[in-house]
Amino acid sequence: MTNPLHQPTHKPTPSATTSPPPSVGIFWGLREGDSPWELVHAGLPLSEAEPYGDCLTYPSAHYDVWESWRRLRPVGLRKRGLPTWIASYEYEHFPRGRIVYETVPRRFVLYADRRLQRPGVIDQLRQRFGLIDATVILRSDPHYRTGRG
Repeated sequence: MTNPLHQPTHKPTPSATTSPPPSVGIFWGLREGDSPWELVHAGLPLSEAEPYGDCLTYPSAHYDVWESWRRLRPVGLRKRGLPTWIASYEYEHFPRGRIVYETVPRRFVLYADRRLQRPGVIDQLRQRFGLIDATVILRSDPHYRTGRG
């Protein structure tokens, strides 16, 4: 299994001149109150993704990645550019999702908690995962719902 600590985590949005390769992965939207969503993620280029049925996916689970981040504690999180409050919450506290690639229709599927299904958030995710020019469909999945709001 891939070590989630070695994967992209919290990066600034790429500029128009640089774009990451098309990728799959997992993500969370962190937010307090009405502040803007802060996205954190872990992923792999499509060329390194793991087969799962008719899909290519990121091999690590949300729980495993989140716990590896929590073990970094605030100092380690800060060094990686991740929000330090990750250390204070369980992985299910924040809305989350996953991006997979369906090999038969040749498209990406972005599964996300409904609270993250906003044009600005989806645009940021498409940028971070190198999917600006890719075919992407958006789906909900009960697996990615949190108990909050």
